[in-house]
Amino acid sequence: MTEFDNQGTKQTVPNYKQAFQEDTEIGQVISKIGGLMVDRGFPLKDVEQELKAIETRNAEDNMTSSKTSGSSISESPLDMLKNKAKADIIIQIWWKVSPSPKGKVVSFILEAFDAYTSKRIASSTGNGAPNNTDIVPVLLQNAILANIDPFVVQLQAHFNDMLANGREIRLTVKKWDSWDMDLESEIDDTEIRDYIYDWMQSKTVQGRFNESDASENRVVYEQVRIPIYDERNRALDARQFAKGLRKYLKDAPFNFEVKLMTRGLGEAILVLGEK
Repeated sequence: MTEFDNQGTKQTVPNYKQAFQEDTEIGQVISKIGGLMVDRGFPLKDVEQELKAIETRNAEDNMTSSKTSGSSISESPLDMLKNKAKADIIIQIWWKVSPSPKGKVVSFILEAFDAYTSKRIASSTGNGAPNNTDIVPVLLQNAILANIDPFVVQLQAHFNDMLANGREIRLTVKKWDSWDMDLESEIDDTEIRDYIYDWMQSKTVQGRFNESDASENRVVYEQVRIPIYDERNRALDARQFAKGLRKYLKDAPFNFEVKLMTRGLGEAILVLGEK
C-alpha cells in the first residue's frame, strides 16, 4: 500500500508497481486469466504495461487547476490508471493457497467492476481440486476455469444493458466562490439550473438521470445514462459528454466561463465562473 495526498487528505491506496516487483506470481496469474477471457471474447489490457505508460507522464500533467485562482482537483493512482487504460471493466482477483491432506487447495474470488461507476457487475468464487504438483498460476487457472462461465454471463448482461440503456456516469455542476452569479440566478425568467436540467433531459438516453442534490451553489446528477457512442460513432465518456454541456453554457444567452475537470472515466465536474 502507499499513501496518496488528495488535496490535503491522506488516503491509502494499493501500490501496484511494488506488487508487480515483489510478487512474481501476479504477472503469471494475470496472463492465465487473460487467456481464459480472450477465449470467451473478452480481450483484457495488461495492467503492468499500463502502469509503465503512466510513469512516463509528467507529474504536473496529473493535476488540473484554475488558471485564475489556482483551485485544483487531483486523481488517485487508480483514477489515473482508469483514464490511461480507457477500460470499460476492471477485473480483480484474490486468491489463497491452503494445505490439505490431499494437496494444495487454491481458493479465489474473481470480481468485475464498472470502471465508470465502481459498481460490481460480476463475481465468481470457488476452490480448486487438491494438487501437489502444479504451480499456483496453473492451480488458479484450473479453479477459475471450472467457475468462469457464470461470470462471463454476468459480464455479457452488463454490456447488453449498456447497449440498451446507455453508460452510467456522474456529473456535478458547481460555481467558483468568486463568481457573481449562482445556479439559481435567472436568465430570461428561468433559473440556470433549470436550463441545465432541460439540457440533461434532451441528451441522456431516454432522459434517464437522478438529480440527487440541488442548491444555489451546485447540482449533482447521478445514474446519468449517456450513449455509448456520439453522433460520429466515437466512444463517449463522462468528459466528452460534459464537454457538450460546457459548450452549451459558453454560448448565448449564457456566455459563461466554464472549467471542466474529471475523476476517472465516470465522473465529470463543471465549475462556472472562470477557468
